[in-house]
Amino acid sequence: MSGKIKNRSAANAESISGGVSCDERILRDCHEVYTDPDSGLITVAESVGVKLLPPRKKITVMLMGNHSAGKSSFINWYVEEHIQRTGVAIETQGFSFVTSGRKRESLTGNATLHLYPHFKPLQEFKGVSEYLSTEICTSRQKRFSLVTFVDSPGLVDGDMKYPFDVDKVIMWLGDLCDLVLVFFDPMGQALCKRTLNIVETLNETHGDRLRFYLSKADEAGGESDRQRVMMQIVQELCKRPGLNKCGFDMPTIYIPNPNKPSRCVNQIEEVCRTIEKTINQTVQNTLNSLEKDCELISEAITDRLSIDRQTTRDNRRARCKSCFLTLLGFSIPMALLALLVLGTVSKDLLEMALGRQGLEALSLYLMPVVKLFDSLSAEQQLYAGGGLVLLSFLLLLIARFSFRTQATLSSKQKRQLQEKLEYVQEVVKSKKKKLYEEYLRQSVSDHDMDL
Repeated sequence: MSGKIKNRSAANAESISGGVSCDERILRDCHEVYTDPDSGLITVAESVGVKLLPPRKKITVMLMGNHSAGKSSFINWYVEEHIQRTGVAIETQGFSFVTSGRKRESLTGNATLHLYPHFKPLQEFKGVSEYLSTEICTSRQKRFSLVTFVDSPGLVDGDMKYPFDVDKVIMWLGDLCDLVLVFFDPMGQALCKRTLNIVETLNETHGDRLRFYLSKADEAGGESDRQRVMMQIVQELCKRPGLNKCGFDMPTIYIPNPNKPSRCVNQIEEVCRTIEKTINQTVQNTLNSLEKDCELISEAITDRLSIDRQTTRDNRRARCKSCFLTLLGFSIPMALLALLVLGTVSKDLLEMALGRQGLEALSLYLMPVVKLFDSLSAEQQLYAGGGLVLLSFLLLLIARFSFRTQATLSSKQKRQLQEKLEYVQEVVKSKKKKLYEEYLRQSVSDHDMDL
């Protein structure tokens, strides 16, 4: 890696940057920081035993509600194109993903799962794959370039049988979606028990992602009729312990039609603001996660280098102890050999071999041992010699097996880890800081940022 980030931007990046919003560019750059095959954070993290997930480049917004609640019509209004068919028979309706792309395209279930790998576990739900589809359009309206809509099947009560477990699939998708918009249709089954049951379950773990809307509010009759319908829906929701909370809000929305003016208050722009707020929060969360992941990788690298230094010190101590015991183990048979030589070889021959001073030194050190052996009987001398040989063997075994060294990093491996640490600390963190400044510059002045 050599500690330097590699620039792998697309060749036409500059030409398309003019049509890319700041938030979209930040999310895209963060995604590239993670997924670069050579120097991406995921590759770096895997090399030190840390598993990371790349951030998504778009938020996922799921729309749910009873049949004909206006979910598809809202998507068409948001993207300002007729993408989703409206009024589709519920028997043939499944989950449809709507996202922006370079050209208009329709994808089947298998292609959809290839496009969204994080949705592949949907295959485990029997029958779902055949009822998945994706609609790709080129619209750049509102914040659509940063949104993937999930249009769910219309929910009804009674004997209606779905080709898959629709309740479990919606709840599974609710775990992955950033925002869940629940539409209640005043003209249809607004109080559909299936819808209320799923909403109550989702609220237990993802209450902060749920938003409730009275759709098709312009078709609810007069203001008093509309208030009555809203009260019925709110009362039914508040009967559920998990949904009975303060500050319950359910704006009235409908698709504006210049040819059909209505005096009903339309809060559909509130939905757009909610989506925009979720996008902004996602950008902040992505940048914060980038910083946390950098710290996680840095700690993992620092710990590995620290453990390697400690292992090196332990190996050094183990080698010293092993050398000492090995030397002691060999010294015993050498001493016995010296005793044997001293007792059998003549002094004149030893003096010739060692010199007078060598002979005197040998005699000085071995004389106490010689006297001790001379005081023993022949049988005792035999046992003592055998015991010393056994002790020598045991010392050598202890030196060989009890003080084994552990594997340590090579110089090349330590250098590579240090380069990765410098890359994360200097290059990635500096890029994250630059992206954060770019994001904040949309809202505050440079003077405020300098403060």
